[in-house]
Order: sequence, then structure tokens, then C-alpha cells
Amino acid sequence: MKNQLLFLCITAISMQSIFAQITDKSKVLEQMQLANEYFMNKWPDVGKTIITNRERPSNIWTRGVYYEGLMALHEIYPKEAYYNYALDWAEFHEWGFRNGNANRNADDYCAAQTYIDLYNLEPDPKKLKNTKACINMLLNTPQLDDWSWIDAIQMGMPVFAKLGVLEKDNRYYEKMHGMYMYTRNKHGDNGLFNPKDGLWWRDADFDPPYTEPNGEDTYWSRGNGWVIAALAKVLSIIPENAPHRDQYIKDLKSMAEALVPIQRKDGFWNVSLHDPKHYGGKELSGTALFIYGMAYGVNNGILDKETYLPIIEKGWVAMTTEGLHANGFLGYLQSTGKEPKDGQPLSYDKVPDFEDFGLGCFLLAGSEIYKMKI
Repeated sequence: MKNQLLFLCITAISMQSIFAQITDKSKVLEQMQLANEYFMNKWPDVGKTIITNRERPSNIWTRGVYYEGLMALHEIYPKEAYYNYALDWAEFHEWGFRNGNANRNADDYCAAQTYIDLYNLEPDPKKLKNTKACINMLLNTPQLDDWSWIDAIQMGMPVFAKLGVLEKDNRYYEKMHGMYMYTRNKHGDNGLFNPKDGLWWRDADFDPPYTEPNGEDTYWSRGNGWVIAALAKVLSIIPENAPHRDQYIKDLKSMAEALVPIQRKDGFWNVSLHDPKHYGGKELSGTALFIYGMAYGVNNGILDKETYLPIIEKGWVAMTTEGLHANGFLGYLQSTGKEPKDGQPLSYDKVPDFEDFGLGCFLLAGSEIYKMKI
């Protein structure tokens, strides 16, 4: 009996220690603000084009993901500078999308997530004119196969979820589910989700017989991160009685369970989830998205707290101690791409081709950690 009590006491103290590290709200907020201020100071002009190998407008998906993170930061710590930075960006682009409104590419309408958030803070029909034109076109055409790469799940699903809530219209939920399930079960040979491993192939180019050098299936870290983040975000948006909610919970749990045993000892995940020797090393964006999804799951009773808190704590500490610079720059961030070899090698000091989306992922993770309660 004494041994049992001692074990329970040690367990309680251990859990309390973990909570203390990841629910120090002032520290978490400080880290988020540091990273965000670095970016806002570097990009004071919200409309400035992004020039890498070519010139792109500032409302592409990379910047859309950043603003998702900024709005998550604004939600937990409302600050006029954050609101104005997002509002100025939306107004510069006239609340529209790259390549127009008749647009089936989820990357292009990712910006609508922030447009809807801004509308909800200060409603004005002009803010959603382009968003509704685009999404209603998708809603009223029969295609379900638009999301042929798993990144699109994160870019597109939350837009449908937000409009479903705003319009109180289940058609958005049904269309979202149909498109999600087509990607899950039909794209590629037999769908891009492998229920056996609980993970996703990035697109049809990477499902079997394609393998990593060690013979394992190719599961790209950030691609899987986009999916678990989308599931968490959609679940945070749709009402409890929304159709198909159980499907998203089931898939989030399956992915989280698959990710636990392959987390690196240092808290990060490798870019190749089942071949740690194929461009092995720390990678921040996938790690941040996994932590976001898991933290949401714990906060909402979907994932077991005792199992996942140590995983979340290791991931956040790794990102903030080994990735976050004193000036707010984020290291170990893989550039844009679609597989482990892209943007390699990574390092603490290397600047990726786009800094914005990785910061968005980091802010999403921090926002959920900030919400944790002891």
C-alpha cells in the first residue's frame, strides 16, 4: 500500500512538473511574441511581394498560414497591432485571392481563413464577397477530388468549417467531408491515408510502391502535420452536433498514436517519419503542427493527458530552446517542398525560402499550449 501511495505521489509530482513547464503562460506568450515581432519588423509592408526563385503576391498560402497563427495569437492576447497587421493585409488584397475567385486550388483560398476571422471581429459583407463566391462555386459543383495533395486539407477544410458556422448551413460540412474523404480514401491507388500506420502519403507520387531508402513507406513530416492541424482546427470550429465530427476525432487520435513512438529523443520529429536516416535531423514546422494537434486533443479531452503531456512538453521545449533565436528567428525550418529532400540541409542558422508559414505553425502550437490548465 505504501509503495502504491509513493508511486502515485511521484507520478503527481512528475505531472505537475510537466504542467509547470508548458503552462507558464507568461513565458509561452513571450516566446510567441518574440517570434512574431521578428517577422512583423522584417515585413512592415503587408503588401510587399515575396521574391525567391520568382516573385509572388503576399496572399499566397505561406502568408495565409502565418496569418492563421497571428489570429490565434490575437485570440489569446488581443493586441491592436496584430489586428491592424492582419486587416491591412486583407484590405491590400481587397479580400481576394491569387488567381481570382473561380478557384479550385486550396492553396489560393487559404487566405479566407483569416478573412473570416476578421469578419467575425467586425462584420462587413464586402469582406466575404470573394470568399463566398469561391467557396459557393466549390459547394455547387460536383467535384470532390480537388485536394489531391494532403497539404490542401489544412488550406481548405477550415474555410468550409468557418462558413458552415457563419451561415448555419450543413452543406458546407457535407462538402468538406466529401472532399476530405475523397483525399483520404480515393486519391492515389487506395487513398492517401494508410490506416495501418495511421499516417498519410503526401500525394499519389509517394504511395506504394514508392519507398524511402530503408524500404519503409514515405511519410513526410510537414505533410502529416498539415492534416493533424486541419483536424484540430476543424474540430475547434464546428459545433458538437456537426455531421462527421466523429470521423475527424477518430483520425486525429489515430495520427497522434502513430506519432508518439517516432518522436526524436530531443523532442523534434524527423522530416521522414519512418526513415530517420533519410535527411534525419531536427525540423520545426512538422513538429509545431504535431504539437498543435496534440495540445488541442489534450485540451478538449480527445487525447489522454498523461500520455501526451510529456510529448507536447518535449516538442515545445525543443522548438523554443533549440529553434527559437534570441531575436525571434526560427531555425531548423524546412523550406517549401513536398518531401524529405527538399530544402536540405537544415540548420540552426539557415534561412528558409519562406519564413512565414513556419512561424504560423509555431504560433498555432503556442496558442494551444497557452490554453492548457493545471
